[in-house]
Amino acid sequence: MNTPFNFHLTKFSNEAEILRSEVREFLIDALKDIPKETRAETWYGADENFSKKVGEKGWIGLNWPKEFGGAGRTSMERYVILEEMLTAGAPVGAHWISDRQSGPLIIRYGTEKHQKELLPGILKGESYFCIGMSEPDSGSDLAALRTKAEKKDNVYIVNGTKLWTSGAHRCQYMIACFRTSQEEDRHGGLSQFIVDLSLPGVTIRPIIDLAGRHHFNEVIFEDTEVPADMLIGTEGNGWNQVTAELALERSGPERYLSSYILLQELVNEFSSRNDDEGVTEIGRQMAHLTTLRQMSVSVAGMLDEGANPALEASVVKDLGAVFEQDLPNIAHRLMGLEPDANGSDFQRYLAILTQISPSFSLRGGTREILRGIIARGLGLR
Repeated sequence: MNTPFNFHLTKFSNEAEILRSEVREFLIDALKDIPKETRAETWYGADENFSKKVGEKGWIGLNWPKEFGGAGRTSMERYVILEEMLTAGAPVGAHWISDRQSGPLIIRYGTEKHQKELLPGILKGESYFCIGMSEPDSGSDLAALRTKAEKKDNVYIVNGTKLWTSGAHRCQYMIACFRTSQEEDRHGGLSQFIVDLSLPGVTIRPIIDLAGRHHFNEVIFEDTEVPADMLIGTEGNGWNQVTAELALERSGPERYLSSYILLQELVNEFSSRNDDEGVTEIGRQMAHLTTLRQMSVSVAGMLDEGANPALEASVVKDLGAVFEQDLPNIAHRLMGLEPDANGSDFQRYLAILTQISPSFSLRGGTREILRGIIARGLGLR
């Protein structure tokens, strides 16, 4: 039976496994002063000093071409770095969107000016980017966005709002998708821009979640003048550029490791218990984890081969979010303990992940959007 999915078994090279050992050694010292609560937040956690240390190691832009300042290594080796950092609870939140997708987008579509001025700061772990896609009343339906960028002489006048923008409050730049013309094709007329968030007319408002945390933001543009030379790629080609970018955003280990610390705690707890239900459930979750990891690694291999695995990435993102969101409930049921920010380590981890897990099926594309993509790939719509 033919299938549109191209997952295949992919192995890490010897170089990648050597790098894994180096990363583990680095993290022993780099994380010694990072609180356990920050580690439980996984890639929500951000620490600029940590990001600079990673930059000094040359591990940001690891798989970028050498002519752009990268190390010219593989996506598989970059995968190893991220996997090790996430399982250890490293606070990668400041730099990693820049590393994962903003830098590669600038390399692929940016001008020489963009590349020379912006890439060095990313590589040092000092320059941070956020992604401006979602908007009020459009959610993950990018084609429904309404923020307008109207050309006037040598600037674009931007008016509108971006919503749920992760990390905008600590970023210098946003790569945003705006509507530059109205086309019959709802995917037409979209263009991407690099926006300096310090420009007049840009307002960043925090969105504080029910747990009192600040991760998401509302970013408002009011007659913001974005220089015309900050258009990235071709005007009107934003849809194609963004869909290629989303394969980078939706397929990595961050899409199934957000609740990993709870699984570790369960393994530690039930390794000394004679509890058939607990052991069976942990085995089931480990099987899910292993399968998701192999699927995700397969996508990394496809990226190394120059493919655009957008469909496979959507599958990883959707299944990974289900896995991540189930783990806090499973941990609660097996341990019989309530989430408690002032309780044991387990209860504190459970409290943090119970509070943030609803966002797992929002960030990087809602479940409905992803399943629509998958349905189209299967020829069902």
